[in-house]
Amino acid sequence: MSESLHTVTTMPVQRQPGCPFDPPAELIEARRHGPISHYTFPGGKPGWLITGYDLTKSVLADSRFSSRKELLLHPTIDYSGFETPPAAPGEFLLMDEPQHGRYRKPLAGKLTARRMRLLTERIEQITSDHLDAMEKAGPPADLVTAFARPIPATMICELLGVPYEDRGRFQHHVESFLNGETSDEEQIAAVTATYDYLTELVAAKRANPTDDVISDLTGTDLTDEELRGMALVLLAAGFDTTANMLALGTFALLRNPEQLAALRADPALTDQAVEELLRYLSVAKTFMRTALEDVELGGRTIEAGQVVIASYHTANRDPEHFADPHTLDIRRQSAGHLAFGHGTHLCLGAQLARVEMRVAFPALINRFPTLRLAVPAEEVALRPETADIYGVKSLPVAWDV
Repeated sequence: MSESLHTVTTMPVQRQPGCPFDPPAELIEARRHGPISHYTFPGGKPGWLITGYDLTKSVLADSRFSSRKELLLHPTIDYSGFETPPAAPGEFLLMDEPQHGRYRKPLAGKLTARRMRLLTERIEQITSDHLDAMEKAGPPADLVTAFARPIPATMICELLGVPYEDRGRFQHHVESFLNGETSDEEQIAAVTATYDYLTELVAAKRANPTDDVISDLTGTDLTDEELRGMALVLLAAGFDTTANMLALGTFALLRNPEQLAALRADPALTDQAVEELLRYLSVAKTFMRTALEDVELGGRTIEAGQVVIASYHTANRDPEHFADPHTLDIRRQSAGHLAFGHGTHLCLGAQLARVEMRVAFPALINRFPTLRLAVPAEEVALRPETADIYGVKSLPVAWDV
C-alpha cells in the first residue's frame, strides 16, 4: 500500500450503481492509498479526509479536535465572506466541553442501557402493532412508511412527551429538513416549524409535567431555549438514524438471503447481526472536527484551524481492522465499530437504537417468512449522498398470503 498523500476532490461522492451498501468507490480507493487524504473545502481552504479506522477513532477521542459549529466547514458549502454562528443553546452535538457536558450529563442518566432495556416491552408492542397493520393491509407495502419510520418515531415522541395527535406533523417537519432533497427555503421552513413546535411543547411540559424526558428536565436549571435545543438533537438523532437502519438493514438482509436465513434460524445471532449491520451500513456517514492546535496525525501535520472529515463508513470497512470488510457476516464479532461514533460524543441514543433493532428485525422476518423485494433491487429509491443520514426513500416489499 502506498503511503503517498492522496487527494479527494469532491464530497459527498455518489455511490456506484448497483452497490447501495458500499461506501463510494472514490473513498474506498482513498483508503487504499492510506488512512488520511488531502481535501480542499469550497472556497479553497485546505483540510483532510480520514478514511482509516485507527485514525478516525483517534480524532474522535482527541480533545484537540473541536466539534464547535462556528469552527467547522461543510464539504459542499463555501463559507468565504461570512462567519458561522455558534450552535444554539442545547444543541450539544456541535459543542465542546464543558458546554457539551452541561447538556449531555442530565440526559445520560435517562438513556442508560438498563433504562432502555426496560422499554423493550413497549417497543415489542409498537412493532407488533405495525406488523399487524401491514399484514391486514396485505402486500405490497412500503416498508419505510409502514414499519421503519413509525417505530423509532413513536418511541422518541413518547420519550419526549409529544402528544399522539401531533406526531404526524412533527415527523413530517423532521423528515423535511433531514432528507437531503428539500430546497434551502423548505429546510428553513421545516426547521422553523419544528423549533416553534418544540417551544410550545417545552412550555406545556413546564406548566404541566408528565412522564417524559422533557418534563424531567424542567426540574433542572436548564432554560426553555436550552431544552428546546436538546429536544431537537434527541429528535433528529433518535428518529432518522434508526429509521434508516431498519429500512436499509432489511434491504441488505434481503440482498443477502443466506444471512437472512441464518438470522431467522438462530435468534441468538440477533445481537451480533445488529452490530454487523451497524458496521456494514454506517448510515451516519461522516462528521467534521477542527484542529485547535497543530496535531501530528498519520504522519501528517494537521494545522490549527484545519477541518478534518471523519469518514465512518470507510473506517468501518477498513481491512486492517475488519477481515473481508465488504462482506455482510452476521456471525462476525463487530464490537468496536464506529457507527455510533466514539469518545465524548458517542451517540447518546445508541442503546435505544440497539433495543429497537434487536426487537424489530427478528419480529419482521419471522412474521413474514417469505418477505421479498417487490421491485428489482436496482429500482429501490435511495437517499442522496447530500442527506446527513444514508438510507432508502422507499422499500417496496411483498410476501405470500
